[in-house]
Amino acid sequence: MSDQLIDVVITKREDQGEAVAVFELTPQEGQELPAFEAGAHVDVHVTPDMVRQYSLSNDPAQNGIYRLGILKDPNSRGGSEAIHANFQTGTALQISAPRNHFPLNTAAERTVLIGGGIGITPMLTMAYTLKAQGKPFELHYCARSRSSAAFLEELAEQFGDAVILHFDDEGETQRFQPEQVLAPAADGSHMYVCGPSGFMDWVIASAEQVGYAKDNIHFEYFNVEVDTSGASFEVYAEQSDITVTVGEEQTIVDALAEAGIKVDVSCEQGVCGTCLCDVIEGTPDHKDKFLTEEEREDNDQIVLCCSRSLSDRLVLDI
Repeated sequence: MSDQLIDVVITKREDQGEAVAVFELTPQEGQELPAFEAGAHVDVHVTPDMVRQYSLSNDPAQNGIYRLGILKDPNSRGGSEAIHANFQTGTALQISAPRNHFPLNTAAERTVLIGGGIGITPMLTMAYTLKAQGKPFELHYCARSRSSAAFLEELAEQFGDAVILHFDDEGETQRFQPEQVLAPAADGSHMYVCGPSGFMDWVIASAEQVGYAKDNIHFEYFNVEVDTSGASFEVYAEQSDITVTVGEEQTIVDALAEAGIKVDVSCEQGVCGTCLCDVIEGTPDHKDKFLTEEEREDNDQIVLCCSRSLSDRLVLDI
């Protein structure tokens, strides 16, 4: 997690769709908002003990404002519920500087942006960037219904015919069909997708099926179900010179915490990388959605909130 915290205030809240709150943040006196690029997110300090990641959704060329679109998730672990209940115009809070694990390749010959539900937020930043650079793109927005969708007026006004809407309740002819949308898989085509994990898995598999190169498939998970259970194993924290046993239903983070070693965590689902740690010895059992396949194969890093061990012992640089 970035050490740089920025004091901001909510200058506007607008509720859109059925469960999306859109917040505009501006810096408090003496603070500045760093520039950001398409695909970036910030860590929002919801409470002193709760940090969540949310994508920025405004035009990156817009100075002095960050905008977040936050869904009140029915399966919330407390973050979105607290935000919807407590964040109002005038609320002061702290955020991190922007980080970007979902960068846009503006050199692509063809760009297909796909947002499922609240996954539309990073796609907005990408659409603004591509529009400003005069690059061809199409943006597919998939939602349960028109009434549940956010940003519809903005999408129509800013991007016109480049936006294609798909609603589950409006008939088969306009339903999203990834094989048709993504074909042909020309060498210069790049695809970006964000949304619920099952939706993303489906889109990613479809892109691979029609021939997209893996390097041209870009995605960012924000909410996944992960099974953190498994056989017990030993962890040696080299910097701390402490050995712990991670139980069958226990995470590495929890085992280390019991021994007095605090690990910074945020999503606790293996998507944000906050708890990423170097592996000195042993073979991780990667269960995260943060590391790439190539990074997993190196076995020199592990996401501590969800991953386990394939070896009896892991030695970690912590």
